[in-house]
Amino acid sequence: MVAPINRTIELSDGRIITVETGKLAKQADGAVTVTMGNTMLLATVTAAKEAAAGVDFMPLQVEYKEKFSAYGRFPGGFTRREGKASDYEILTSRLVDRALRPLFPDNYHAEVFVNIILYSSDGNDVPDALAGLAASSALAVSDIPFNGPISEVRVARVEGKFVINPTFAELEKADMDIMVGATLDNIMMVEGEMDEVQEADMLEAIKVAHEAIKDQCRVQLELSAACGKMEKRSYEHETNDEELRKDVRLKCYDKVYAIAVSASGKQERTEAFERIVEEYKGGFTEEELEEKAGMIGRYYHDVEKEAMRRAILDEGKRLDGRKTTEIRPIWCEADYVPGPHGAAVFTRGETQSLTTVTLGTKADEKIVDDVLNHGKERFLLHYNFPPFSTGDAKPSRGVGRREVGHGNLAHRALKRMIPADYPYVIRVISDILESNGSSSMATVCAGTLALMDAGVQIKRPVSGIAMGLISENKGQNYAILSDILGDEDHLGDMDFKVTGTENGITATQMDIKVDGLSYEILEKALAQAKEGRMHILGKLVETMPAARADLKPHAPRIETLTIGKEYIGAVIGPGGKIIQGIQEKSGAVISIDEIDGVGKVEIAANNKASIDAALKAIRAIVAVPEVGEIYEGKISSVMPYGAFVEFMPGKDGLLHISEIDWKRLDTVEQAGLKEGDPVRIKLVDIDPKTGKFKLSRKVLMPKPEGYEERPLRTERRTDPRGSKDSSREERPRRRDY
Repeated sequence: MVAPINRTIELSDGRIITVETGKLAKQADGAVTVTMGNTMLLATVTAAKEAAAGVDFMPLQVEYKEKFSAYGRFPGGFTRREGKASDYEILTSRLVDRALRPLFPDNYHAEVFVNIILYSSDGNDVPDALAGLAASSALAVSDIPFNGPISEVRVARVEGKFVINPTFAELEKADMDIMVGATLDNIMMVEGEMDEVQEADMLEAIKVAHEAIKDQCRVQLELSAACGKMEKRSYEHETNDEELRKDVRLKCYDKVYAIAVSASGKQERTEAFERIVEEYKGGFTEEELEEKAGMIGRYYHDVEKEAMRRAILDEGKRLDGRKTTEIRPIWCEADYVPGPHGAAVFTRGETQSLTTVTLGTKADEKIVDDVLNHGKERFLLHYNFPPFSTGDAKPSRGVGRREVGHGNLAHRALKRMIPADYPYVIRVISDILESNGSSSMATVCAGTLALMDAGVQIKRPVSGIAMGLISENKGQNYAILSDILGDEDHLGDMDFKVTGTENGITATQMDIKVDGLSYEILEKALAQAKEGRMHILGKLVETMPAARADLKPHAPRIETLTIGKEYIGAVIGPGGKIIQGIQEKSGAVISIDEIDGVGKVEIAANNKASIDAALKAIRAIVAVPEVGEIYEGKISSVMPYGAFVEFMPGKDGLLHISEIDWKRLDTVEQAGLKEGDPVRIKLVDIDPKTGKFKLSRKVLMPKPEGYEERPLRTERRTDPRGSKDSSREERPRRRDY
């Protein structure tokens, strides 16, 4: 066995990351373990030797998977084994993919599979922060062509200080949480959420992250050299014809450029571009096209890209005729559909989101059962992207990774604006009805309006914008584009999404496709994004200046109540008998949780009467009986000496026969009272030793006219010692009527 090779990285707080290869999964093209404390990841990479026929893109697949055994847990479900990827695993896979993909050679088209598996964790360190380092290290110790290395780190601001790869506990206190991917020289990817921070703070966090990434990249280069993998495999995945390339440019460029500066709409522009290439193909025979169609497609794509970029850089003209800082026309409307509890439509240019809000109770919480994250979520956001939104004639095949990623960005943008004590579970659904640039940002804007339409008292409205970049000569000549189109994203160098309120940024996502993006360009892009955000925010506020003061009539109503921990069992009752009875009688839905040593009761119903009835019943259970208070009770049993009355749930007191009426009674029945009858009584005393309750009915009745208390009388008793004197006892005598 060949001795394994390893290298270590020390973080600023003294924690050590160890990267090791040569011990596990040796038949993969590259394999490493990355360990920090008790957290261990295995990353492997394999690549096909040749590209599949007709493939002219990078077929990269990144899979991040967490084993439940890593944390000593069993998976849920009947099979008790890991199943399809969770949202967290999908999002982590996307983070790694976005940093790796741009760094494979443009002409490399072999299938590449990156697998990252969490094998150990103590629940302290967050493993996704190590996934990018693990994936890139596996590539570094392989012979697969890759223009890396890269690494990723999480940076959080905790109590005013930046922390690299914070623990779960530290993240709970952070007001900024972003993941940054970069090479030694350039930022490649940024994604995260913030509590309304300023642009300068976010830029500083990226710089701190990059310094940590540089150390991790240097270690990978050392590891690659130690493994003898600095030289990569040779490949030839494209057939090229330089004469054909020149001919495509010569005969198509001017026509494409004319379309690029004509300020046309998406459909019109797409059809015009397609006509140009089809006309060009018309000059070839079927046999020639069979050989050259793939090359013509690649070369024509390059012509489109060059024409669009030159139009912007040389003439300042974008595909739809806007200036670089100009936002497309916006129209939006709240309360757009009547059925949901809140709804809005937001349209910016050719991008449109119809978003709805549903309010629910505790029973509607999402149960999260990931390996390291198990709990419940009360704010949900789901994003749907049907094919018709781009005019494609395709079937809808359910939710894909794109939908999960875009929905997560919008979720991060809005979630910190929901009040922490908001009693409702919220589900936001964004259906994209049209798409030509940044549907996730349209989701944020439509989501803001829909939440306010539902009467959710959000802290502040949130807007979002997508920024683009066209650059050349390593950023020496560039143009920053506000509110980018789909083609500007596809053919440009950057997709930079920023969301925020009037007070600061709440979420961001950035993908860089070129080398040489300076912090100066980033700073300018952030400043230009803020201007755009404020413009869009103004349109939202014009449409809906504030949230509705009340919920819509058909929305559920929720009241919350705090009770002592000792009363939780009394409200629930044996086998849930009491709480079920209250729900049945009131029509309300009741849930109880013990949080921080007290009982949190949530009562939900569609009408106020049901809520009031449930509240009254629960308050009666937890109320403390007070002498002098009047209660509506029910006779639970009748005795010769009186009746026992349940005057509060679970609390009975004695209504002595002498306290039933002002007149003399020989039996309880003489007063017309029997078991099960309602009776209005007053609590007149509580025995301090036994805690028994003394009740009276007669004190609530008018005293009969002429009523006299019994006169005191003396009763002579025989002294047991023989004395003629006796003690005297005074007793009231009452007159019978």
